[in-house]
Amino acid sequence: MRVSERPPSGWPALVLNADFRPLSYYPLSIWPWQEVVKAVWQDRVDVVSVYDKVVRSPSHEIRLPSVISLKSYVDQDRAPAFTRFNVFLRDDFRCQYCGETKELTFDHVVPRSRGGRTTWENIVAACGPCNLRKGGRTPAQAGMPILRAPHRPNAWQLQDAGRRFPPNYLHQSWLDYLYWDIELEP
Repeated sequence: MRVSERPPSGWPALVLNADFRPLSYYPLSIWPWQEVVKAVWQDRVDVVSVYDKVVRSPSHEIRLPSVISLKSYVDQDRAPAFTRFNVFLRDDFRCQYCGETKELTFDHVVPRSRGGRTTWENIVAACGPCNLRKGGRTPAQAGMPILRAPHRPNAWQLQDAGRRFPPNYLHQSWLDYLYWDIELEP
């Protein structure tokens, strides 16, 4: 991961909750500069840090924010949505049969043909070859043990999982609010 003093392309701002924690780590909670300026104008956010870039209208001038915090706290304890992306995030973007990270699909542990449901507790990330090999059988019948049992994660577990996947770039002004092992560019 690179840390740059130059702003990332598009001048996005890191969005923090009212408690100064990022709304999400993966994907990292960033907004495009246009949304940030609108939120500042509507007084929905506080500006924490700014870039050197200035944007102007006929009657106003504003330095583009690089870090903002919401004025109203967004509850992070809500149950995460059951989505393909969140299943992959829970499973570290790895096949739960062989550990592969390519060609991911999701697999019903108890196949739907055998009454299996599409729930957190019955779905795992699986690479295409393992999913095909397992077919309509259970992992035990296919001789394919699951690396980590599927479970319903809470929001904090998904946030923690997201910290394992830092973005390719970070702006220097974001570092005080992010929690990764970071090497600075020389």
